[in-house]
Amino acid sequence: MKLILERHIKSYKSGGYTDAIFYIKNDMMKEQDLLFNVSDIVKRAKVAMGFKTDAELASFLGISRSTLSNWCARNSIDFALLLSRLQEVNYNWLLTGKGDPVRHSTFCDSKLVGLGEVEVLHNAKASESLDERSVTLYDISAAANLKTMMEARPQYALGKILIPNVPQCDGAVYVSGDSMYPVLKSGDIIGFKFISDFSNVIYGEIYLVSFERGDEEYLAVKYINRSEIDGCLKLVSYNTHHEPIDLPLQAIHAMGIVKFTIRKNMMM
Repeated sequence: MKLILERHIKSYKSGGYTDAIFYIKNDMMKEQDLLFNVSDIVKRAKVAMGFKTDAELASFLGISRSTLSNWCARNSIDFALLLSRLQEVNYNWLLTGKGDPVRHSTFCDSKLVGLGEVEVLHNAKASESLDERSVTLYDISAAANLKTMMEARPQYALGKILIPNVPQCDGAVYVSGDSMYPVLKSGDIIGFKFISDFSNVIYGEIYLVSFERGDEEYLAVKYINRSEIDGCLKLVSYNTHHEPIDLPLQAIHAMGIVKFTIRKNMMM
């Protein structure tokens, strides 16, 4: 698979933040694994704002019609600009098409982690109560892997977070890295619930996966898709800089479905 990535950093002095614009050329990427699709994002942005034409959206964003066309043609996008202008839109829906288009802001204010915006990413189809509940935040960086951490929970517990309106979870950890950017960012917190059997995997959802590759232990937050290779699961990033991985089931130590996120930095 050939993947070429060009990365251009833009700074926004007014917002006080920087962001990356990604340009992707990929001559063999399978459509089912390409979660980052600018044309679809643009279509959802128009739906959310009630615009009928690309020109209306471009004017709203303060860019030229040709710039918007180039975004779609090159599958590139200025996330910081887009998300700063569509702050009332649920950006998980905007970026992936999942969930409710309207942003329903719920906040967690904890002495342990500070203020963060809570979003439920997955809730069981059977009606599962969304309650204000206490979730233990763990220091995964101090454990060998996810299984080790959960077998000696008190040793790795940082404390408890009281979170409103979330489903039941087995724990929470910090996200590191940029493979799921901007759906998840480094420093965000995710709550997860273990699965005990691979037959319970729901394809297309985000999972926390602890696995071994070579002689190294890894912990990744990825979308799980079906693999074309028997006995494997496919780990897919939102950020196309990270290629999909076909991971043998026997290499997986533990995995849990991501139920919610706490976004520590709401500005992108």
